[in-house]
Amino acid sequence: MRSAGGGRRARLAAGSAVGVLTLAAALVATGRLPHGTDDGGDRLAEQAADARWVEGVTPGWMSEQMGLDIPVTARSPRAAYEVTSRFDTGLLTFTLTSKEAKAYLEAHPPEGDWLEPTSAAETDVTPHDFAHFGLPEPETLKDGMRYGVVCPGAAEAALDPHASDLYGSPDESCVSLYAHAYTPTRTRIYLRDHYEPGISPLPTPPSSTPTG
Repeated sequence: MRSAGGGRRARLAAGSAVGVLTLAAALVATGRLPHGTDDGGDRLAEQAADARWVEGVTPGWMSEQMGLDIPVTARSPRAAYEVTSRFDTGLLTFTLTSKEAKAYLEAHPPEGDWLEPTSAAETDVTPHDFAHFGLPEPETLKDGMRYGVVCPGAAEAALDPHASDLYGSPDESCVSLYAHAYTPTRTRIYLRDHYEPGISPLPTPPSSTPTG
């Protein structure tokens, strides 16, 4: 996927991400389900030895990598980036009012339709990604949940035949988006994307100020 950092995102197996099974229907419907799905438990076992969370990751930096903005009215924006030998995972989350969330989803439409869970929530999903923030994994949520695959730049490419030179194909620029209306008035946005190992440059960890 092409990103602000120079286009190092990989087209990764959908099953490689924890909980990505809830997005399988959307990926199949849009023809974006890559080959080589595997079990989330295997993914965790293989990455346990070399996984690390990068220090100094900010919501602004993660927003740039994903190509999706954070509204100025957003509350509690949080971001993280995990490095492994197989692929990296970028996470971004924030909350909006119901009205703001509606506008945000309209501004960032999915490939296909917004989907809703059609069965019980996936209670067997191993906490890993958004658990880093102390949040439940979006796949385990059912009531008030919508999700889809959002491809930044796809709308511009559809309007401008030369836009593909700037954004690449939609296949290369898609982010998993979950919108959870956790109260009648507020919605939490979850964003997850995957990258080839070694995306560069990574943020520089904040340095401690020497004391006296």
